[in-house]
Amino acid sequence: MKLYKRNDQAYLIKEGRCYQWTVEEWDLLVNREHLYQYLGEFAGTLQEIPPLDWEQEPWDPPMDGQEVWAAGVTYFKSKQARMEESQGSGGDRFYDLVYDAPRPELFYKSHRQRTVGHLDQVNIRKDSRWNVPEPELTLLINAHGKIQGYTAGNDMSSRSIEGENPLYLPQAKVYERCAALGPCLYIPEDPIDPQAEIRLKIERQGQVLYEDHVKISRMKRTHQELVDYLFTECQFPRGVFLMTGTCLVPGDDFTLEVDDQVSITIDHVGRLTNRVGTSS
Repeated sequence: MKLYKRNDQAYLIKEGRCYQWTVEEWDLLVNREHLYQYLGEFAGTLQEIPPLDWEQEPWDPPMDGQEVWAAGVTYFKSKQARMEESQGSGGDRFYDLVYDAPRPELFYKSHRQRTVGHLDQVNIRKDSRWNVPEPELTLLINAHGKIQGYTAGNDMSSRSIEGENPLYLPQAKVYERCAALGPCLYIPEDPIDPQAEIRLKIERQGQVLYEDHVKISRMKRTHQELVDYLFTECQFPRGVFLMTGTCLVPGDDFTLEVDDQVSITIDHVGRLTNRVGTSS
């Protein structure tokens, strides 16, 4: 099943049929136990509506009061990229160590104010000369630490700032419109297929500048391992989103520009598309 959000309206796709209703508390909806079973039964009480052109419609990020966290260096290629960008500052050794360490890198990324949805604008920082998108399978986890669903995430990153000093990571990662989630929540009965692919495409003035794909099975760590560490000393009474890392990194000679278009497609989830801008 897929669950879309726009304002206080929820749109559910179940077995090719579409249902719409008004949601008074989104947090209560997505954080309930056994979300797949609940939505399947609830659909039976709703009136079916005609399907929409899902990719052409703008959607809110499928969140409300949830925080967004992220995991870093979970793919080998990500480790290489981080080591290369921070070599000049001597910080490259830290990324080498964390890739093989028992404890993963986890950091706070965003909340609703700084997160945008499908067909909305993500920002690049004006004080960064090297900016990239990071496409990531993102987990929806309820308050009890159970993975309830999945969405596509864009963990926008200012590589020049992070490369200058690893301690600048919060500035490289957290700013207005620094994250995108969507276009929906994919809520399956079973965990997502590890052979599912993440695809990234970056376009500028109608021309494709970068395009690549990777299977989520290439991750070094398991999803549950990341969840367990995240919940070790943190509570999330409204649930939480966790971006699980990226293995798709454009070359060192590439940086995003205003009006570029970034599309992240994940099998079963759908396509998240955003235009690149900057703060006024």
